[in-house]
Amino acid sequence: MSHGARVIRTGVSSGGPAAPPPVTVASSSASSDAELMDGGYFRSCAGMLKVAQMISLLIGFISVNNSSWTDYSAYSFFQIVTMCDLVMILFFYIMHIFRVYRRLTCVSWPLAEFLHYLIGTILLLIGSIVAAAKSYNITGLVAGATFGFLATILCVISMWSSYKVSCITQSTSK
Repeated sequence: MSHGARVIRTGVSSGGPAAPPPVTVASSSASSDAELMDGGYFRSCAGMLKVAQMISLLIGFISVNNSSWTDYSAYSFFQIVTMCDLVMILFFYIMHIFRVYRRLTCVSWPLAEFLHYLIGTILLLIGSIVAAAKSYNITGLVAGATFGFLATILCVISMWSSYKVSCITQSTSK
């Protein structure tokens, strides 16, 4: 049962041997997908912002951990929040560097990162306020609370840029 004539195109002419297939842009993009690491993310604004967050959280944790404090519940909460935020930011940093988000498409990674920043920033702000209120002018505790506030500001900037990139550009591209 024929539905009409079909035209089949081949790369071979009737006059000679087949020419090698042309090199296309798709093969160069396939090789960039095969690379293990995304070197551009190290130098990107989002990558450097994540590194700054991790450094400020680590300094805040070390400052509080090496100080003498009497209010165990306030500073243990601050330490737990800073370490959890540090681990989650490191997780998302590794996700971006190794391009895991391209292989695991069942998860909405921009939404997951946005929710992490939302919840982590609120908890970090609460922990920093409590740490600052209970510091009693002890230098290490004040420094820990200060770096906690700095990390909170950096997380707000990341959350805003994540929202701006994932939600606002989607709505304007329609």
